[in-house]
Amino acid sequence: MSGVQHIEVKTLESDQRLDRWFKRQFPHITHGALEKYLRKGEVRVDGKRAKSAFRLQKGMQVRVPPLPEPGEQKPIMRLNADDAHLIRDMVIHKDARVIVLNKPAGLAVQGGTKTHRHIDGMLDALARKGERPRLVHRLDRDTSGVLLLGRDAAAAASLAKAFQSRRAVKTYWALVLGVPRPEKGLIAGYMKKGLGEMGREIMITAPHGDRDASYARTGYAVLERAAQRASWVALRPETGRTHQLRFHMTGMGHAIVGDHKYVCDRPEIGGFEDQLHLHARSIVLPHPDGGELRIEAPLPRHMRASFAALGFAENAADGDPFE
Repeated sequence: MSGVQHIEVKTLESDQRLDRWFKRQFPHITHGALEKYLRKGEVRVDGKRAKSAFRLQKGMQVRVPPLPEPGEQKPIMRLNADDAHLIRDMVIHKDARVIVLNKPAGLAVQGGTKTHRHIDGMLDALARKGERPRLVHRLDRDTSGVLLLGRDAAAAASLAKAFQSRRAVKTYWALVLGVPRPEKGLIAGYMKKGLGEMGREIMITAPHGDRDASYARTGYAVLERAAQRASWVALRPETGRTHQLRFHMTGMGHAIVGDHKYVCDRPEIGGFEDQLHLHARSIVLPHPDGGELRIEAPLPRHMRASFAALGFAENAADGDPFE
């Protein structure tokens, strides 16, 4: 067991989320354990309580409580054969430094309160010579698609830096209610966490200057339309805020099909699977060993079925709609 530590955030670590910084410092500590330390106030930033999504800046001091040494902690549960098979089936790219998964909708990336089955808990199945890969970014539980892993600490840091410097170009596909007008544009503004119906945490619009607000920008382009009922939209987030794409589309009055948290006044379309129709389709970013990594993830089954019902053809999206 280690003692209390006070670690200063370095220049290259600036703007990292607290949970990702912590994971790189102490990879043997689970996300669930970190959340417990945060709830109890045992992990602090500059003497203050913080949440896992808090973004660190150069020079900040992170208080770390006594932690078990690697090997002292007993795993909460053994990885079972079904989960090992599941995560291996998700792999759509693997090289010496990087693994890319096509995450299914409905599976969380990391654990938390009442979340015991998640990608992070399955990574031992992809370990190489005892070194498990590291998460570089996250997707919402109900969002499917491209999820990157670094196979070693240096690769994970290189990929994370590409996200932080916005050199990672991400494209999402969504099925939305109605047809946005104009059919191509940019959504920008300030947002912050607030409370929705039943006291649920939800992102809300915030005024410029609000200390809790974050600026968010999303490019969008309509690829296909089904009369005025629904449309297939490509989305390109230029920032990475919580629920940004869902919040922005609902703000336009075109909620994503299957989204029960961010809704608009347009009627739902019957006959589709009751699942969020948002997919991280592709990513382009620098590879840790040089050159460029370009990855596309096939659509999940429920979105393929909905596209087929509406007569949308995936090859209609050839090329970059944002050029």
